[in-house]
Amino acid sequence: MIDLPILSGVTAAVATPLTADRDIDVPRWAHHCRWLLANGCDGLAVFGTTGEANSFTASERMAALENLIAAGVPAERLVPGTGVCALPEAVALSRQAVDLGCAGCLVLPPFYYKGVPDDGLFAAFAGIVESIADPRLRMYLYHFPQMSGVPVPVPVAARLAEAFPGIVVGIKDSSGDLHNMKELVREIPGFAVLAGSDELLLPVLDAGGAGCITAVANIAAHMAREVHDLWRGGDRAGARTRQESLSHVRRVVTRFPALPAVKACIARQLDDPRWRAVRPPLMALDDARRDDLFRQLDDLGFRPPEGS
Repeated sequence: MIDLPILSGVTAAVATPLTADRDIDVPRWAHHCRWLLANGCDGLAVFGTTGEANSFTASERMAALENLIAAGVPAERLVPGTGVCALPEAVALSRQAVDLGCAGCLVLPPFYYKGVPDDGLFAAFAGIVESIADPRLRMYLYHFPQMSGVPVPVPVAARLAEAFPGIVVGIKDSSGDLHNMKELVREIPGFAVLAGSDELLLPVLDAGGAGCITAVANIAAHMAREVHDLWRGGDRAGARTRQESLSHVRRVVTRFPALPAVKACIARQLDDPRWRAVRPPLMALDDARRDDLFRQLDDLGFRPPEGS
């Protein structure tokens, strides 16, 4: 088995900037990725929910990932989303990530058919692993039933981890259900359980989880970094205080459509209106909602780090 580090700490669910023609803007994307790595992130989860993955074709995603790495973003810090409905495309996306030297793949279940049996879910994930047949693959399951409509039950995750040790190594749990995350930690020893909500970073760390992959890390990774480092250093009270501040920022952002809100914040930080662009059916925040978002963040005294 290839000895690669398992994802832990703070990972941003990276937003994807667009050109005026709504194509992926690789220079802006690479700039933002480098800023994230310099301001608290251990890893970068590109083409997840916040990255508008399902608004891009597989070929767009594959070309953009190659270009992002060519622009100097280290592949070993990247965890691209590779889960799509069609198994051959999921295999192609995942194989490319392995071949490029990425840290892992974040894999949604096939999400069109609902109410599928556990055996079907297992077969879908197993099909990716078995088709790639490469010990360098590191698969992180993506449990986000509110969006996908298809949960990844704990028994399925446990079965995959047992069947493919060292390959299926963790899960991003965006359900918001701390009990589910604790059950994953308890039932699958050594499995990297990563919270999909900034508010649950400290509780998941306390439970034995590995860290977080979150949208708000696009603007507040430095705060999550402090929570993690204070906790790791044994300063539980300090970590709890910083977690409360991070949670306030998260709650403000999620009062609005989260993805357009994150992009609005990046646009403000960089004084770059083009960052507001999203692909339909998503829509950028209108001026009134954007100003309300900024007012609420200002009331918290929130500011991203300098050097953007």
